[in-house]
Amino acid sequence: QVQLQESGPGLVKPSQTLSLTCTVSGASITTSYYAWSWIRQPSGKGLEWMGVIAYDGSTYYSPSLKSRTSISRDTSKNQFSLQLSYVTPDDTAVYYCTSEPAWGYGMDSWGKGTLVTVSS
Repeated sequence: QVQLQESGPGLVKPSQTLSLTCTVSGASITTSYYAWSWIRQPSGKGLEWMGVIAYDGSTYYSPSLKSRTSISRDTSKNQFSLQLSYVTPDDTAVYYCTSEPAWGYGMDSWGKGTLVTVSS
């Protein structure tokens, strides 16, 4: 069973870059055809899919966040990471990393989530 754990700063200042890492166990992030996503949920609002990195390293981003989002991976550590630049208080949310056996198949595992607050 795939297990995921988010890590990173819980507080980021406006205009800075939010950086989170997801550590994966139970499967290799290069396993065909797995896809690894970042999803966030602001307080009182719904889930927002941010982007995905697939088993082959290809990436796809939400059009609304594409200009500020980058997802990368470190296969030696079995981790993938999120960077969101030029953050504002509207980016305050619980951030989740997720896995799915193939992109579009449906998430089969979620991390517990980590709260990131954007504030000066």
